[in-house]
Amino acid sequence: MGHTPAVPDAELTVRLQPRAKRNAIEGERDGVLRVSVAAAPVDGQANAALCKLIAKQVGVARGRVSIVRGERSREKTLRVEGLPPAELRRALGLHIPDR
Repeated sequence: MGHTPAVPDAELTVRLQPRAKRNAIEGERDGVLRVSVAAAPVDGQANAALCKLIAKQVGVARGRVSIVRGERSREKTLRVEGLPPAELRRALGLHIPDR
């Protein structure tokens, strides 16, 4: 049985705009992904909408996307488990440097 090397988790800095008209990835500015969600920042609803949107966009299960910093801030750091950083950026169509 061979050992499969672990795939590094990707991290991404996101600036979240809650209570927007729609859920959308707005693009990148200064190395930060800008994302809008319709959900309000109440009881984690906006955070859940953000993680769901990113998971859908990159094609992974919702449970593989988590917030590692900034739960109560508009600027957050997300981790996508089992997805190399370059693949995450490619899936989002971005040119954000590795973290």
